[in-house]
Amino acid sequence: MKLGCLFGDHAVLQREASIPVWGWTKAHTEVRITLGEFVVETTSSADGSFCGRLPAMPPGGPYELIVTDVDSGEEVVCRDIWIGEVWLASGQSNMDWSLKDCLPFGEAEAPPDNLRLRMAIMPRLPLSKPPRTLSAVPWHPACIPEIWDFSAVAYHFASDLQKRLGVVVGIIVSSRGGTIAEAWSSPEVLAENAEIQPGGEISPGSAMNGSGGGANEMTADALDQQWASPDFDDGTWPMMRLPGTWNENGHNHCGVFRFRRTVYVPPECAGKDLTVGLGCIDKHDVTFFNGEQIGATGSGFEENYYNVPRVYRVPWRLVRAGQNTIAVRVNSFIFDGGLVGPAEKMSLISDGGGDPVSLAGDWRFQIERNDGACNPNDPGVMHANMLLPLVPYALRGAIWYQGESNEFNPQEYGRLMAHMIRDWRRVWGQGDFPFYFVQLANYRAPAAYDEASVWPVLREAQLRNLSEPNTGMAVAIDVGEADNIHPKNKRDVGRRLARWALSQTYGLPIVCSGPLYAGMTVEGPDVRIRFYHVGGGLVARGASLEGFFIAEADRVFYPARAVIADGKCVLVSHPEMGSPQAVRYAWADNPEGCNLYNAEGLPASPFRTDSWEVVLNLISSRGR
Repeated sequence: MKLGCLFGDHAVLQREASIPVWGWTKAHTEVRITLGEFVVETTSSADGSFCGRLPAMPPGGPYELIVTDVDSGEEVVCRDIWIGEVWLASGQSNMDWSLKDCLPFGEAEAPPDNLRLRMAIMPRLPLSKPPRTLSAVPWHPACIPEIWDFSAVAYHFASDLQKRLGVVVGIIVSSRGGTIAEAWSSPEVLAENAEIQPGGEISPGSAMNGSGGGANEMTADALDQQWASPDFDDGTWPMMRLPGTWNENGHNHCGVFRFRRTVYVPPECAGKDLTVGLGCIDKHDVTFFNGEQIGATGSGFEENYYNVPRVYRVPWRLVRAGQNTIAVRVNSFIFDGGLVGPAEKMSLISDGGGDPVSLAGDWRFQIERNDGACNPNDPGVMHANMLLPLVPYALRGAIWYQGESNEFNPQEYGRLMAHMIRDWRRVWGQGDFPFYFVQLANYRAPAAYDEASVWPVLREAQLRNLSEPNTGMAVAIDVGEADNIHPKNKRDVGRRLARWALSQTYGLPIVCSGPLYAGMTVEGPDVRIRFYHVGGGLVARGASLEGFFIAEADRVFYPARAVIADGKCVLVSHPEMGSPQAVRYAWADNPEGCNLYNAEGLPASPFRTDSWEVVLNLISSRGR
């Protein structure tokens, strides 16, 4: 007998809702499901699958969930089960980003243990033929050390809910970095949007040859080969010019590559510590100097390290005059892989002084393992692998942080996302459950205004999806980082999502959002902008409002004067415009100076009042 992957010790089941419990056993056998005082019985089908529904229960615990094959007496027992609130957290890497990845922002000290907050993290396994059953996904209470691997957004969301509601809260995290919305969509949704074709490296028909090897450890077998030793003969290994990905060099697959380079150390630097800078490596690495490991980054299927610079120290005892060997084992289990630079960050620097030695250029390489075309962005693959195995686990709702990877089709994203939301609800069969999502944060070089930037259009698509029933949007335009697509401030993001849930789902009297555009009227030389969610009133964080641009019928936008009127509206004007037609606010990838908030400290969403055609500067490389 085997249960669905979410049924195990420490699990949280949804309160005040029918609780489906399913699994697999022998065909045509009676199955008894017991939870506390409630018992239901069902019969397995011809393929051995079964599903029974326990009645709605109030919050509480702990319970034992006992599932018994009545004919054989075999049973599965799950202990420490609680009835509380259950939410699904999904999306790409910004939802995946863990508490440890957010150090030092907001996490300088370990969060306190909280047995009433629990998380289950789905494995990231993109398979062309998903298995009929998955191994149990463990539930972990929010305690050291497991808590450091919790999704930071989901943790802060759940923490606020748990504190305000006083019940156990469980979060199911099913997310994967770099994924597009098409990957999380069902075949039905994809058929409805057949004209939307993924771009770049995404190939809808590509074969999936498994998930690849996610382990980053240097195996004993690899060490036995002495490939990292300075005495190893690499004369037959081909050359690859770095920085660059191995995909750019004709190896279009995931896997593990070994790189070697000989560097000269002058006599005056022998016996002194060195610093090895390798630039960014995509994804994981283990690095050696003269045959001894000096550093490693990444493990398992973590995708958080594809753009993280590697800087490792070499102890003096390994440094000798003349020829020395640097060896790097790189593992990439998704998309590209390799030492990607930039070149100026690839150098050898001695504590003994002297000029840095560049490590850019030709390196010897060997393919240790070819994992084939491992693409989690095949349309529908995440839906099949990481969503359907969770159905029909009873939920309260879902939170979603995704969109960066859809910058290749921003104008179609809104419709695709709306269809995806509707389809998830259809699949679960729980009606229009709450679906709260994060609007993309500010990113890339700051700019006051950028007519052709892509992310404002993505943000607009997300804003428009508030027209879908029972949705909400956490604005993150003030928590991003210009040079980091994974900003560390996940605390405010999670808390802003929690505000929507606490207000709209649980009915608490709090303001759920910052100001959202509601409409405009032209009043002579002024444009009056109205907002939803003004809370205690509109405020400017600074001496005056910034980030507003205004245009007449010629569609040329100029910096505008903006003032708050009656705490509820903003009047926008320009001294040389007598007939304004449109206003835009925070219209850039990383809008500089936008500072409209409500009194509750929540930022206003970027918006535009016009529907004029926008000619975009589409970006060839996708965000992750």
